[in-house]
Amino acid sequence: MNREALLDGLNPQQRDALLHTDGALLVIAGAGSGKTRVITHKYAYLVREKRLSPSSILTVTFTNKAAEEMKGRIASLLSRDLKDCWIGTFHSQCMRILRREIQVLGYRPEFVVYDEDDQHSLIRHILKELKIYEALYRGVVSRINSLKASMVTPEEFLASGDGFGFDEKLAKVYVIYQDELRRCNALDFDDLILLTVRLFRDHPDVLRRYRERFSYILVDEFQDINSAQYELVKLLALGHRNISAVGDDDQSIYRFRGAEVANIYRFEEDFPDAKVIKLEQNYRSTQNILDVSGSVISRNPGRKAKQLWTERGRGEHVNFYWLPTEEEEAKYVAKTIKDIYLKGVYNYGDMAVLYRINLQSRAVEVALKREGVPYRVVGGVSFFERKEVKDIVSYLRLSLNQHDNVSLRRVINTPHRGIGSATLNKIEHVSRKNDLSLFEAIRRVCRTKASSQTVLEKLEAFLRLLSELSALKGRPAPEAIEYIVELTGYSEGLEDQRLQSLSELTASAEGMSVEEFLERVSLFTRLDEPVPEDAVSLMTIHAAKGLEFPVTFIIGLEEGVLPYFKSSDNEEEICEERRLFYVGLTRTKDLLYLTGARKRRVLSRRQRQEPSRFLSDIPKRCCQWIEKDPCGTVAGNGVDGKGRSSPRDEALYYAFPYKTGCRVRHPKWGIGVVRDCYGEGDDRKVYVNFPGVGVKRLALKFAQLERV
Repeated sequence: MNREALLDGLNPQQRDALLHTDGALLVIAGAGSGKTRVITHKYAYLVREKRLSPSSILTVTFTNKAAEEMKGRIASLLSRDLKDCWIGTFHSQCMRILRREIQVLGYRPEFVVYDEDDQHSLIRHILKELKIYEALYRGVVSRINSLKASMVTPEEFLASGDGFGFDEKLAKVYVIYQDELRRCNALDFDDLILLTVRLFRDHPDVLRRYRERFSYILVDEFQDINSAQYELVKLLALGHRNISAVGDDDQSIYRFRGAEVANIYRFEEDFPDAKVIKLEQNYRSTQNILDVSGSVISRNPGRKAKQLWTERGRGEHVNFYWLPTEEEEAKYVAKTIKDIYLKGVYNYGDMAVLYRINLQSRAVEVALKREGVPYRVVGGVSFFERKEVKDIVSYLRLSLNQHDNVSLRRVINTPHRGIGSATLNKIEHVSRKNDLSLFEAIRRVCRTKASSQTVLEKLEAFLRLLSELSALKGRPAPEAIEYIVELTGYSEGLEDQRLQSLSELTASAEGMSVEEFLERVSLFTRLDEPVPEDAVSLMTIHAAKGLEFPVTFIIGLEEGVLPYFKSSDNEEEICEERRLFYVGLTRTKDLLYLTGARKRRVLSRRQRQEPSRFLSDIPKRCCQWIEKDPCGTVAGNGVDGKGRSSPRDEALYYAFPYKTGCRVRHPKWGIGVVRDCYGEGDDRKVYVNFPGVGVKRLALKFAQLERV
């Protein structure tokens, strides 16, 4: 593909971003503005026109799925294999570097990477040892992750006094947690970044080598990087200053993971000569959707202003429905999805229901089941979190690293081999007393005969099993999985569903060695879960980031839900909630439905809800507002309980001669049931379901309907 072909189809701003290859560049890419196209074409341009080797362009993004899609597009543009390229997530790139260099930091290159579930298991074990209330452990994991994202080590946290939200118990857990990781030769996700930064800071010769290796750096989703990730790319880029950062401050929604939207602003301070280009032409949504989302996000202070526009036309109005209860809300969503599907324009896979918290999916699931609508909850228990899958993966890890305590604890008595909690407690005691891994502690117990003959025989059998597993290094992963299942007798008595999981696990490992497969598994996150093609997607707005759907429902637009009640007293968090709503709005291509409920079960009790404050930011001209009470559709204005204008004050409600559920007669199709009503004046329309005919959309002024 020649130069003109790479530029073909790009708008003027996209072309400018592609052609700027000398010095720093910051691309502020509005939602749906074609940023992936810019990145892929720029990569191809650097290789084709600037003669850079693919191995000299470091390209980082946030999910494995995005990285693979990016790699595929670039390979297609260049018509060549990209086997030697550096296109991947922050974590995969850092793992690749650390596999080569980590020995200078005192680790062995065969380290394992603990996922979130492994972290929780280890923290739970530490809390139990310290006799700290276990219910706190999830919060502890989150706080440790946050400290690492801010590059705060256990030693720095201990020395901080009142800094970094110091907590004595947390400090103690953090220190033990990090010591345990080192003893196991294990890293967690945040360590991958933190240790790479430490590597470059403490070893200038290594940093110089990688600066020379990477002559250009491309960073995607720049608004979502944390302090450690920012420091990493800055260290690499400050040599040649050839870096392109692409992001959108309006879509920064991972503050709870340590992401700092301020990094976009820091970039211009650290690279004052950077060129800034805004991408404002949207290729995804209609203008009504863009006007609604733009009006909402414009209320956030300090943002980089942008005005998104499209050539797709105004499109349908955005619909807001205020319903009596969350059950009625769910019924409305399910019936509307069914009606849209029956019209034949959209499939179920074209539609998504988005919400702030996972608990909101329950009522919608019930309603979709009643309507016979296929759906899938995205972000539930992932494949690699299933018990049987985690068990076999733990055996695979032990085949490479026998000092992996988390994996050893998991499988030492799985399947049952008579090594109970009392024996394990004794091994734990030997491990702590002598600063040994559990594997080494078992060997010491067996060597010193420090237990009964029966227990010793069981432990020695387990050691022999681990010894046999060590022969799997370098073997094909599918072969290793089948060998483990047979050697351990894991499949005996296993139910069909779990046996199917093991078959899927074997299939997913095809073409990889044990080492390659474990690396893939360790870097897999929920964001990499496939989105279903033949069913309605139910997911949190966070999980929807980076996706798009022709038809989208955003439910639960109430104070305390969106924005979330924990954010109500913090202006920064309210800004993040507004960005979250904006991300949800901009997932939509054609039809957007917003809903809320007057009563919802919150924290185990049903309570009265107020409409979300964000709704008052929506311009009237773009949205149809309909309030329904238990008797049907009503017209009227209102003020919320705080005397503040509610959405009902700032929008029109429309009364209809027919309410949802009533029976009507049509001169051609006979008797049907009204499913929905909308519009105003001469433009009022109804959806009517006629048995044997289907759902018809009718203009009231022409329909000649009679109430039955």
